[in-house]
Amino acid sequence: MNLSMNGGWPIEILLVEDNSDEAQLTMDVLREGRIRNQIHWVEDGEEAMAFLRRQGRYAAAPRPDLILLDLKLPRMGGQEVLAEIKQSPLWKRIPVVIMTSSDDEKDILTAYDRHANCYVTKPIDLDKFMEAVRGIEEFWMTVVRLPAA
Repeated sequence: MNLSMNGGWPIEILLVEDNSDEAQLTMDVLREGRIRNQIHWVEDGEEAMAFLRRQGRYAAAPRPDLILLDLKLPRMGGQEVLAEIKQSPLWKRIPVVIMTSSDDEKDILTAYDRHANCYVTKPIDLDKFMEAVRGIEEFWMTVVRLPAA
């Protein structure tokens, strides 16, 4: 049985990533981990907001326990999504992990100014990318106590 510090219930993860290869790799790494989790993948910021609002095809979407958010997204950028999440009384306590290729100091500062919970620059090397995802999983799903909905 997979148990976490969150009582052993499945962790609901919203992955917001427009690169399908990176999304698939992230989901694969998270699925092979020790922690039970449900991963929901959307490809852009507008879809992420529809998921959170439970609009359209996301009417039955669960409330995420954790959001993995890329910054460079089509239609609605990650910084905009982050700002909207953290300004909402419904979602502001959901931890948001920025996972992006940008190591631009301005992006990092803006993300933290908008209350990102952490900022991870995606490594280009495949093994290091997988290691980074495993590190996120280890920290956010076994060490941290996530807030109840």
